[in-house]
Amino acid sequence: MNILKITNLTYSYHNDDIIKDINIHIKKGEFVSIIGTSGAGKSTIFNIVSGIIPIQKGNIEINGDKNFIGKVSYMLQKDLLIEHKTVVENVALPLIINGENKKEALKKATKQLEKFKLELYKDKFPSQLSGGMKQRVALLRTIMLSKKLFLLDEAFSALDAITKEDIHNWYLNIHKQMNLSSLLITHDIDEAIALSDRIYILKNKPGQITDEIIINFEKNKDIDYQKVLYKKLILEKLKNVTQ
Repeated sequence: MNILKITNLTYSYHNDDIIKDINIHIKKGEFVSIIGTSGAGKSTIFNIVSGIIPIQKGNIEINGDKNFIGKVSYMLQKDLLIEHKTVVENVALPLIINGENKKEALKKATKQLEKFKLELYKDKFPSQLSGGMKQRVALLRTIMLSKKLFLLDEAFSALDAITKEDIHNWYLNIHKQMNLSSLLITHDIDEAIALSDRIYILKNKPGQITDEIIINFEKNKDIDYQKVLYKKLILEKLKNVTQ
């Protein structure tokens, strides 16, 4: 079943097409990435799906429903934690904004922190956390929205390599446990290969999906070598941008 289906999505600004005839789908439980050249329209796609900018041409369906506004969780590169609130207060914030009783919201947030072994940080403030820990808290706060489709906009790009790998493993564990579906936009080819079931290549101006690459590692072969081959393939696909 497709949790997200984008069909012939086109968006123009001042009569110039930014993206054209974008076709993307995500099955339930899948992790899909979009890798694209600069200015190809990756963020435009996310802004339309999340409802930040209006749809102009094409169709978007979430769980088969064309009324897609408000049905995704959107995680940005910056953690955007509120500095004067504790970790548990930050995680509970979406519930409180949606009208839930503060005491109940804090109780639910505490349970999530315990579930993912972050309860030791419950009463700390963002300034007391590492970059990786801030990102974990921000992801948990996004999860509190209870949407099964996650849009990750360069969500791990500010982290160092070692922290990033740790966060990748942590998020994939959450992704599996909670049966999420994730769409990531990233410039990091290695990251996309490590996380994804499929990768879309977005390039040209206006931006178009030119290729779809299925990531399927063979267990009896060297994984690192297979990653190198996938990276070489993706780099080849990203060449020859047309204006």
